[in-house]
Amino acid sequence: MVVASLTFGAVVGVLLSAGFIWWEVGRYAAPQVPVTVFDERKVLAAYTVGLFVGVPLAAAYVLLTVALSNAALPGAAALLIAVVGGGEAAQRFLVRSRYWGAGPAVPFYAVSFRAGVGGILALAAVAEYLGSVPTVGAVGLCAALLTATALVALEVASGFLSLRPRAQPAARTPGPLAAALFCAVAFFLLGIGPSAGPAGALLAPVIVLGGSAVTFRGRRGLLAEVPAPGAPLPAESPERDRTYGRTAPLPESSPTESMRK
Repeated sequence: MVVASLTFGAVVGVLLSAGFIWWEVGRYAAPQVPVTVFDERKVLAAYTVGLFVGVPLAAAYVLLTVALSNAALPGAAALLIAVVGGGEAAQRFLVRSRYWGAGPAVPFYAVSFRAGVGGILALAAVAEYLGSVPTVGAVGLCAALLTATALVALEVASGFLSLRPRAQPAARTPGPLAAALFCAVAFFLLGIGPSAGPAGALLAPVIVLGGSAVTFRGRRGLLAEVPAPGAPLPAESPERDRTYGRTAPLPESSPTESMRK
């Protein structure tokens, strides 16, 4: 049963996280746009790193849910700091690293990384439920799937929330602290929800999903701010020479070619 629960959880986690990459990040890749505006290899690398980073964070998340169900508040507080702080610290390292942070397409790599983390958290949520009950019930399975979806949405939304707009880097916008607070409240709700019975187990992920959807909708425009390869950057930006995965010439009628002229 343990192997089956892990397998099913892995399928759910990969479908949710990779589905986000395919749907949202893929909107900015050729042939959906004239030329891909990010390095596809770096997106894949960021997602893979997110899967590995998600393993210890998922372990801390499972322990967090156990601690909250047993009202072990000091331990729960420490685990909450580990889950939230670990994700934020890892993203901060990624966006400041030489490999992922050297060009303007950082938002794509950051959210791809957080999607990978969310995929492993989703795996843990589903596997924890399937491995803890003798008989799978419809309500419990629905709650586990909702929680898995909420975890991926939460990670992606907090990834966007941690980033600052390129157009106004000095503006008073949300950042890592706001994202950490958002995650802390959401993880607490997800952990405490099952203690209120089936209704709480269903309601908590719905609330987190709603908050994540609102945050995502307000911040997803950060991806649209990334200039296409060859497009001029603002005069104050020192980042002029960049390398992307695709180097094929643009069509003569493309918007980017017009900007060059």
